[in-house]
Amino acid sequence: MSVSTPRLQSTLLLPVFIPAIAVIFLIIIGTLSNPELAGNFFASTQSSITENFSWFYMLTVATFLIFVVSIAISPWGKIKLGPDHAEPEYSFIAWFAMLFSAGYGIALLFFGVAEPVLHYATPPEGAAETVGAAKGAMQIAFFHWGFHIWAIYGFVGLVLAYFSFRHNLPLSMRSTLYPLIGERIYGHIGHSVDTFAILGTVFGLATTLGLSVTQINAGVHYLLPSIPNNTTIQIVAITIITGLAIFSVVAGMDKGIKRLSLLNIGLAIVLMLFVFVTGPSVFILETFLQNTGSYLGNIVERTFNLQAYSSGDWIGDWTIFIFAWTIAWAPFVGLFIAKISKGRTIRQFVLGVMIVPTFFTFFWFSVFGDTALHLIMQEGYHSFIQAVQNDHAIALFQLFEHLPLSSIMSALAVFLIITFFVTSADSGALVLDSLASNSSSAPPVWQRIFWAALLGTVAAVLLLAGGLKALQTASIVSALPFAFIMLIAMVGIWRALVIESQREVSLQSAVRNSGKILEQDGDNWKDRLAKLVEYPSKEEVSDFINGVAYKSMQTVQLELKRRGWESNVYIDNDPLRTRIEVVKSEQVPFIYEVRLCERIIPGFAFSEVLLEPESNAKEEESFYYRAEVFLREGAEAYDVYGYSRHNMITDILNHFEHYLHKLHHTAELLPWDVEQHEQQLQPNLNLNEKP
Repeated sequence: MSVSTPRLQSTLLLPVFIPAIAVIFLIIIGTLSNPELAGNFFASTQSSITENFSWFYMLTVATFLIFVVSIAISPWGKIKLGPDHAEPEYSFIAWFAMLFSAGYGIALLFFGVAEPVLHYATPPEGAAETVGAAKGAMQIAFFHWGFHIWAIYGFVGLVLAYFSFRHNLPLSMRSTLYPLIGERIYGHIGHSVDTFAILGTVFGLATTLGLSVTQINAGVHYLLPSIPNNTTIQIVAITIITGLAIFSVVAGMDKGIKRLSLLNIGLAIVLMLFVFVTGPSVFILETFLQNTGSYLGNIVERTFNLQAYSSGDWIGDWTIFIFAWTIAWAPFVGLFIAKISKGRTIRQFVLGVMIVPTFFTFFWFSVFGDTALHLIMQEGYHSFIQAVQNDHAIALFQLFEHLPLSSIMSALAVFLIITFFVTSADSGALVLDSLASNSSSAPPVWQRIFWAALLGTVAAVLLLAGGLKALQTASIVSALPFAFIMLIAMVGIWRALVIESQREVSLQSAVRNSGKILEQDGDNWKDRLAKLVEYPSKEEVSDFINGVAYKSMQTVQLELKRRGWESNVYIDNDPLRTRIEVVKSEQVPFIYEVRLCERIIPGFAFSEVLLEPESNAKEEESFYYRAEVFLREGAEAYDVYGYSRHNMITDILNHFEHYLHKLHHTAELLPWDVEQHEQQLQPNLNLNEKP
């Protein structure tokens, strides 16, 4: 008897995967066949784009910053990235650690010392190596790594998390266009958007990995001079560390990325505190406060400063490169932080993504950058400048050379860069696989391994084709089309949030009606008071749901059927809930559900119960039950236990009226995926558990 070999399982979406891989492999083959020609091509392409599109990059980044801040401070900031009852899956510390590691930990290690020193030695304007040049150098570093780049990451993460967790669309860039093109996101337009997102992510990540491996090589050469600092060693390092990244990929999100991220943030803080304590601590604190104030005071002017009246490549080599690099791998960072941000409100998300990392970055640059400037300006180590100009990657290790425990801290820095490399490659593979699989919930491991290996390959090829210049060009070119996609996505989420605001009106009206509804049925004040202070048992509330609530929905269903409206009534036992669904044409369905929810009796009420002589007040008796209303968007947080059938029907019709009101005033309402609406009724936490 023959045994058939199982087929290799795949969740790849071929209309996205094949074009993206074809472009990547053409670039790899073309570069390997003639690295020198490829390097010249990259250099001329970068020059052309920065000359003609610098204004576009700067204006686009400014727009993202203004937009996300406006959304956060608006009433829309209260909207959750998920159902209304969703809670964050990760603690703030774990969330920030993963966000920081995936975001730009490598960039801080590479540029934290090098950038301030280079701007001090060759400022874009004014005299070099002066107090003014030092202030300007730190201001430029703060501007490059402050609110603007986190606004880019935050915007992409916000739109992805909102459309995926709030409206059950794929966690993919195509979903951001749903309010504008509807179901066509599943066709050629959607495939093209995800293809560009993959290309931008691959080349943006390759830039990061290329920078990190040059710094690793510089650190190893500093510790072990017998190991040369050249491209061959860097490619060998990429191969080895990519192998480590594959092990992390196999471990998965919680065991791999989460643990490495916590390790990364811990080691980064150790390095920063060491330099702060052994360096000029008071000077660091003073410059941190002064430069932060100057940054906030001049943020508008710097945002729109293109140095239009001066010539040279500075703006393209620095500001445009950093912003384009950020846009290029914004799909990666944005999708990754979206994955770990379910359950947070828009305001929490934006403030967490922008404020905490930004001020951490400012302190990082103050510790490392101002320590380096202090060594040059106050202690006379002018050779520092020449060393950094010759090799940007050596800057961090040159700094440690002038501090205690130089070799130990340099070795720790090399180890940290390696773990950042692994984390970036691991999370990058996860994101790329999600984009190429249309956000498949269970992609096979071999696909993530493939993407991790591809990232290492592209980084190695770009290093062969011209080092930093090739890496810069890859980021700038891949960012250009994706910037247009992000601007279109901005229009999409704005339109979706306008529609979302209609729900708030409905909820407020429902709460008002719930307070009046009992009085309309003739209940006196004693009955109403009893409902406020009594805590019904599970059996009492279950009987109510199986009886009054269920029969009321059946009554509404019969009347709707008589008037030609399709509707269904369901009842489930685990958890106990009954619901009515009304479907009209292809519009999003109306859903009204009453669910059994367990709650702890409040302490003030329980103490009164203890005063009753016949009460035992055992642990299992300290709970009461509610018949809570859930709509399609999630929990409405009010109890209908005790309603008569008349009151129940009135409450259902109140919500149905507001549902129809929304359809009427948003004639082009977003046609969210009707087939998947069941998933949004499932809570992120078991509502029958103890709160």
